[in-house]
This record gives sequence, C-alpha cells and structure tokens, in this order.
Amino acid sequence: MRNIAHIVTNLRIVIVAMATMLLSAFNAEAQEVATRYTVGDVANNEIVDSVDFDLSLPVLTEGDGKMYYIRKINMHGVKYLNHSILKASAGLQEGDSIYLPSKFISNAMQRLWAPRYFSNVQIGATIEGDSLDLEVFLKERARILRWKIDGVSKSKEKDLIEEVLKLRRNTELSDYVIDKNIKLIKEHYAEKGFRTCEVDVRITNDSLYEQCVNVTFDVDRGPKVRVGVINFEGNDAFDDKRLRRTFKKTHQKSILFFQNRKLLPEEYDADKELLLDFYNSRGYRNATILSDSIYYIDDATLGIDIKVSEGNKYYIRNINWVGNSVYTTEQLSQMFGVQPGDVYDKKSMHKRLGIGKEMNPEEISISSLYNNNGYLLSQIEPAEIVVGPDSLDLEIRVFEGKPFTINEVGITGNVRVDDEVIRRELYVRPGELYNRALLMQTMRTLMGMGHFDEQAILPDVQPISDELVNINWPLQEKASDQFNIAGGWGSGTFVGSIGVTLNNLSIRNFFKKGAWRPYPSGQNQKLSISGQTNGTYYKALSLSFTDPWLGGRRPNSFTLSGYISEQNNAYYIWQTATMYYRSVGVFAGLGKRMQWPDPYFTFYGELGYQHYGLKGWDSFILSDGNANTLSLKLVLQRSSVDAPFFSRSGSEFTLSVQATPPFSLWDGKNYADPALSDQDRYRWIEFHKWLLKGRWYFPLTANQNLVLMLGAEMGYLGHYNKDKVSPFERFEIGGDGMTGYNIYGVDIISLRGYEDGALDPSDYYSVAYNKYTMELRYPVILKPNSSIYVLGFLEGGSGFNSWREFSPFKIKRSAGVGVRLYLPVVGMLGIDWGYGFDPAFGKTKRSGSQFHFVLGQQF
Repeated sequence: MRNIAHIVTNLRIVIVAMATMLLSAFNAEAQEVATRYTVGDVANNEIVDSVDFDLSLPVLTEGDGKMYYIRKINMHGVKYLNHSILKASAGLQEGDSIYLPSKFISNAMQRLWAPRYFSNVQIGATIEGDSLDLEVFLKERARILRWKIDGVSKSKEKDLIEEVLKLRRNTELSDYVIDKNIKLIKEHYAEKGFRTCEVDVRITNDSLYEQCVNVTFDVDRGPKVRVGVINFEGNDAFDDKRLRRTFKKTHQKSILFFQNRKLLPEEYDADKELLLDFYNSRGYRNATILSDSIYYIDDATLGIDIKVSEGNKYYIRNINWVGNSVYTTEQLSQMFGVQPGDVYDKKSMHKRLGIGKEMNPEEISISSLYNNNGYLLSQIEPAEIVVGPDSLDLEIRVFEGKPFTINEVGITGNVRVDDEVIRRELYVRPGELYNRALLMQTMRTLMGMGHFDEQAILPDVQPISDELVNINWPLQEKASDQFNIAGGWGSGTFVGSIGVTLNNLSIRNFFKKGAWRPYPSGQNQKLSISGQTNGTYYKALSLSFTDPWLGGRRPNSFTLSGYISEQNNAYYIWQTATMYYRSVGVFAGLGKRMQWPDPYFTFYGELGYQHYGLKGWDSFILSDGNANTLSLKLVLQRSSVDAPFFSRSGSEFTLSVQATPPFSLWDGKNYADPALSDQDRYRWIEFHKWLLKGRWYFPLTANQNLVLMLGAEMGYLGHYNKDKVSPFERFEIGGDGMTGYNIYGVDIISLRGYEDGALDPSDYYSVAYNKYTMELRYPVILKPNSSIYVLGFLEGGSGFNSWREFSPFKIKRSAGVGVRLYLPVVGMLGIDWGYGFDPAFGKTKRSGSQFHFVLGQQF
C-alpha cells in the first residue's frame, strides 16, 4: 500500500509540474497579447481577469480505460458567458456516461476552442469510483466593443471599417486580429500610392462594459509616393522612351498628368511581362530582364532601373507541320500566315495558332478551326529549333485527337423560365459535333434574353469518354420585369408617365390553374403597357405584345402594338376643350432570325396605320381636318454584342426604311396649286424614311473593364412630291431623348449638352440629322440585383431642313460625363452632365452646361 501511495504521490507531482508549465506559458502568452499593443489602462494586463486553476485536481487524460458517470460539471474562470450554453456547445451534460479513453474530452475542448472566446481551455476531473466531476478551466478573451481609426476623415473611417477591413463588434482580441488589420490598412494605402504608411494601435478598456476593449488604429499615411523616372540599361535596339511605352500601368513623370504614376507590385510585374512580349514580337526571342531595382529619390519619388539583355534578332527559316491529318499543310499554312524569312514574332504566332494567353475563342485561329469541328481536345504546340545565331526553324506539332459528339445538354438554375424556352435558344444540341463557335453564340443568345445574370453564364464542358462530351448550362435567374415611373418636360408642361413591362409572359397558361403567380410566366413573351398624362391637357396610352417564337417552332417573332393620344386646351378639369389634336395607331410586325450572312442578322417587317384628327390646332401646318398614314417598315439588324447593359465587345448595326404608297402619283390632285386646302393635301400622308445606326465596342484593357464605344447614325425623311412634304414623322434633335411628350410621330434624337429640340433648324423639327458619339465606359458594379457603370463622352450632331442642306461634317459639339444604373425592376436609369461648345439654332451663345436624365436603353 505504501508503494501504491508513493506512486500516486509522484504522479500527482508530475501532473502538477506539467500543469504549472502549461499555465506559465499561457500566462506569458496572455501577458503578451495584453501588453504588446497597449497603453494606459491595459498596461497591467487588466483586460482579462486571471483564472485560478486548482492544481490539486488531476488533468484528465485518455488513458483510464473505463466507463464513467458524469456527476457534475463545474465551470471555472467564466464570468461573462452563460454556463449552460457553454456546456451544451461543448457536448457536456450531467448524467451522461462516457468511456475513457476516447475522443470525448478532446472533441469537447475543440468545440470550446472553435468560437475563439477563450485563450486557454483545459478539462480536469475529480474521480470517485465509477463517477466523476468534470472541471472545465477556461480563460476568457477580451472582446472588442468598438473599432476606431484616427488620422483619416469620418467618411474614410467608415469605408475602411465596413468595406476594406470588414470589422465587426464583439470579436475576440488577439495578435492575429491586430496584425492582420494593420497589414490590410498598409496594403490599402500602398495601392493608393502611400507606400510609407505607418499604423500604430491603442487598446483601452471600455469604461462601461467589463471584459471589453476599444481598439484604435492610428494611421499616418505619409506622402503619396510616385514614380519619378524609369531607366533602362543594356538596350541598344530600342531607346528608353520606346521601352517605357510598353508599360501600361507603370509610368514616370511626364506632361501626361493623367497617367498613373503609382507603383503597385502586381501591375509592375505585369508591365515587365509586356516589356518582354514587346521584345519577342520584334524578333528578340532571348530578351530577358537581368535585374531591376526600386529606390527612393526623395520621400515622395521613386526611381526604377531595369537592366535588360536583348540578345540577337531572330528570323524564321523553315516551318514544318507535324501530326495534321484533318487539314492539309497548305490549308494550315495559309491560315497561319507566317512565311520563311519573316521576323520572329511570338505574340502574333500564338494569336494565329490560338494558344497560350493570346487565345481568343471569338477570333479565327488554327485552334478554333479544330475546336469548331468537333476536336475538343486538340492541341497545338510550336517547337522552336535554333539553327544559327539569328535563325530558327518552327515545328508546329498538332495533336488532333478524335472528334467529339455532344451527348447531353443540361440546364440548371431556371425556375421562372421554362426549359423548352431555353433549349430552343441553344445552338449546341445532342448528337451534333462539338463546336466552340456555336457555344459562344449560345452564350450571347442567353445573355440577350435578359432573364439571367450575364456574368455567370459559363458552360460546363465535361468529356465523358474519348468521343462524347456533356455540356451543362448553370444559370442564375434575375428579375426581368420592369415597373417605370418617370417625368419629363415637353411643350411647356410637365408630363408624368407610368409603365409596366412583363418580359416572361405565357399566353398559353392564362387559363391554367395555379399559373397566376403573380401572372402566367415562362414563355419569354413580352407585354408592355404605359400611360402618359399631365392631367387634362395631355393623355396617351400605349400597349405592345411580342412573341419571340410565333408558334413555338421557329425563331420568327410576332409583334402587335397600338397607341392612342390626345392633347387639347382644357387645362383644368372643369374646362371643356375647344381645340384638340388626337392620334390613333396600330401596328403588326413579323421578325426572322437569319443564318446568312451570319446568325447575328435579323430581319423585321411591320405594317402600320395611323390616324390624326385636328380641330383648331393653329400651331401646326394642318389645323383642322384628318390625316392618315399607311406605311410599311423594313428593318435589317445585326447585333453581336456580348451583353445588353454593359457591352464589352461586338457591334450593333441597324438599317431601316419606312415608306407609304406614293398617293400623289395616282390621286389626280395638283399639289402645286396653292389654293388646295390643307385637308386635301394631307388627307393621306406620303413619305419614305431612312435610318442608319451603328455602334462598336472595343475593350481597352486586358480585363475588358475599360471599354470604348463608338457610335454613328443618320436619318432622312424623304418625299415623292416636292409639293407634298410630310409634316409628320420628322426628327427632334437635342436633349436627353426622353421628354415624355411626343406628338406628330416625331423621332426624338438625344444629343447631350443641348436642350430638347435645340438643334432643329425650324419650328417644324428636322427633315434629316446626323449624330456621332464616343464614350469611355468603366463598370463600378456588375451584379444581378444592380449594375452601375460610369462614362465620359464626346458627342456631335445636327438637324437639317432638307437633304440638300445635309452634311456629315456639320455638327454641334459637346462633351461630358455620366453614370448608368440598371435595376431589374426599374430598368436602366442614368444622369449625364454635358457641355455644349456651340450655340443652338437661333442662338448666339454656346449652349454651355446641361444636365440630362436617361430612362431605358437607347439606340
């Protein structure tokens, strides 16, 4: 018995010694957390109250090998957290039985560690026979009640806390949390050019709440550091100025004050790659950067020295194709376009081969030639064999593989849009050869539907054997219906408008039980209803319905629309109108997608009838009587843009002609007779109206965020008889293009920097016009629930009284900036500020500053 007691005593001494060492290490760590960044009240480690561990209790290990009954669970060191919740979260419950050894204790400790509420966790026990009392020893961390950043403005402090650091209240205090946020603050300011930013930390106990601290970061941004000079050494073929131009993001001080002179490591590394790409494209395949150094010229200026080794300029001696059997060497060589004797140009060669970082699935290349004909896993590998100090042979190895057939095409993520509606838009179908060009065309078509997040449309291409491939389209639906409320100023009065557009209607489900949620949907049919009024003076109502797949079998659209409007002189509700202008119109059109010259073309034909009734309307050419228009409109359109709201690439082109029958050729009236009444002259309106519009989109950066849009358009209203020129269907030039007030069938052409209609040469609008636009666009947010981009523009255009006066070079110029916001329920909203550099018609002073509001997509 004495030996057993002696052994137990020794074990107790060993356990106490081990526990003492653990607690000593823990206390040292806690003291470091409390004092490393602290001043004032926390200097004496008052942040965390100490826990008195009872070292006479054994620290529980997993070597007892027996079933025990948990009699009690005692929590030690916890003052501010609920004991019952802690026990439950750790999986500890009085009355349970546990088998030791097991992972029960270690799992309980891990659960207590997980929320990071504690800086130390230990579990011991008092054992009596088959029962034990668990002793849980915890060391509570201090909680951070408030975050504060000194040295910055209030708005910047809020932005740093919420957006950059994403700090939350009631989080634990630890070295990791403090160090991480110091690093993030320094990185944030380094990206803005403050490379010498210093950050100190103050931690103080909160005056109201125990166990809580307030953390303050003291930020000293220091001076903004910019690149002053970039020097090159070892360059003989190109001077320093030419080499600096290869850098897209890193620039030295120059007269181009708007250039970025900040030095960001990622951008600088990318620019060095561009430097080598430039050398490679000029034949210097062995060009390398031997070294580069960055140094301070003064506190606010950096210098960069780059030492290069150019090597020899190489030429291509021979070109050999290996492994090609599907296409002949002559076919591939003709498409490759590189001849023996040409200067070595790695970038151009890779672009034509369609490999590496120069690969673009939208462009024609050797790779796309194979991918568009089923060879999904084909590979093109050029091998360069140096045969002299300035010559090399190209051996282009082609691994064709087998042609792949599409096995299955899946669609996921669609809830509101029916599967059949999506499938009929797909250009890739089961049983057909894999074709990357058709895959890209399908992406553009799905984006153009407007029901899915454009940024998330990416096909999942999965080969399932050496000859079959599955294609899945994971879609993310977004709200596409729109409710618009707008207002505008026209004809001396404010006009309000309200409209509802349902973009996913299903007529065939109108009488289907349970389909009204809140309306029958799923077939991509469009119904639009809008009304305009200012009370009693002006009223208008329009309705339009479009089925993009009439009958559901072919992509032939059907559109039916109509409108009714009235303007009178009853300015108040108790007045009776003595003069009025009324118009009614109905239109029916058919559209067709074309496969020639390419799938981007569509053709649309529309037959329309309009009736105009006037009484005492002295402000117009026809003051009393009725006028009628019967016209046929034909529209040829091509659109290859990649997204409807923020287009990064592609183009839009529209040519339309609208014409009435030439009634004056057979009605027998002498329209040259000045005595002919206006009613007889304009009973049947005749004209031919031409519109030509085009837009082109060019990405200017590698990530395609900075986009250049170029636009040009012109219009002309012609006549068959010079004595019967139509007073209707003319053009109003100038303003934002959305006055909300439109009569006489006038097309409103926006031109920012000028007031509405300011560029019409007469009171009866314009017979012809031209317009040119250049915009730089940059996205701020591109998400399904909201998208925003900013823009800067140059614009010019003018209106003309006749085709004889028309000139594409006579324009009124403007420039400005703007922003566009897309909300799924509302549609597109925008505001522009424009400055007109020229006087409007009838004015002597330049138009000057103008603000414009935009509602809806314009083209």
